[in-house]
Amino acid sequence: MADHPFSASPAKLSRRRLLTLAASGAAAAAVSAGATQRAYSAARRDPRWVEATNKGLEWLSRTQSSRGQWNTQMYPTAMAALAGTALIASGSTTTQGPYAQDIARAADYIISKSRQNGLIGDPQSDSRYTYGHGFAMLFLSQVLGEEGLIDRREELVEVLTKAVEFSGNAQTPAGGWGYVSARDGNNFDEGSTTITQVQGLRGCRNAGIPVPAEIIDRAKEYIYVCKNPDGGISYSSRQRGSSRPAITAAALAALYNAGDYDSEHVPEMWQYAKENLHDIHDAARSFGHWHYTYLYYSQVVYRQGNELWGDFRNKLYDRIVGEQKPDGNWDGQIHPVYITACNLIMLQLDRGFLPIYQR
Repeated sequence: MADHPFSASPAKLSRRRLLTLAASGAAAAAVSAGATQRAYSAARRDPRWVEATNKGLEWLSRTQSSRGQWNTQMYPTAMAALAGTALIASGSTTTQGPYAQDIARAADYIISKSRQNGLIGDPQSDSRYTYGHGFAMLFLSQVLGEEGLIDRREELVEVLTKAVEFSGNAQTPAGGWGYVSARDGNNFDEGSTTITQVQGLRGCRNAGIPVPAEIIDRAKEYIYVCKNPDGGISYSSRQRGSSRPAITAAALAALYNAGDYDSEHVPEMWQYAKENLHDIHDAARSFGHWHYTYLYYSQVVYRQGNELWGDFRNKLYDRIVGEQKPDGNWDGQIHPVYITACNLIMLQLDRGFLPIYQR
């Protein structure tokens, strides 16, 4: 399994090697892989998109508390991680850029939520803590690649190594994840939390954190088991039913992150997602969670190349910009921080600053 994209043994990677990978390898890869993307994006970026993006970023910065979180009662860890990810997508890091201080504060807050068992979050106040855990792994892994302070990198490596271990222990026998760990949730699992874990784990792997290949192999098999004959993905391995466009798009994005472009299942999933999601119109709202859906579907389309991405991006971005509030935020399901972060990640997807979303 040496060539598996997630294969790495903790015993074979020293702490010094982890830090070297995190400090140089991941960052260098991000720079080289993102240069072409940023050149393409800059040449075609509508000034209205730029203005809306800047207003949204300023709103996130303005509404962050001094302790690093956004004061949301629902999913506080997930909200902070998504908002922090949106800020990193602008090109700022914990040490450079206009949002460096905001990102550093968000990282401090999320690190403070790391528990002894590896969970990043609070099971007492968050009934669906695996969302926060997955998004936190994704955010901190992007922070790690650009962190310049050795003691800070050591802290991030420790937190993320334990977080990966928690995810492995929280996985159900079927290969998925539920709203809580397998033990806490009686082995219940479902698609959206599974995808969140896979992306978070892939972010960790990209940053040099060892991720056992079998965790991802089992997650991929879980997605395949949930696939219906029409190519769409059902809600859960336990609650099979009609295909869900949102979960199908998210599953495709997760499979791409896992390096799976060529399996027999991917073309059928792509065809189903394209038929149900590619034309952006009001009827698409009927299945709910529009922003969640297009957060992932936009990643899928972007991976297809500029020919397909260009026209789709124009329609997507124009719609997002048209729905922005005067103060810079977007409103919708769950919380304005969530909707604003999702929209900003989409609006900055092809700027190429986030390694996890690069082609």
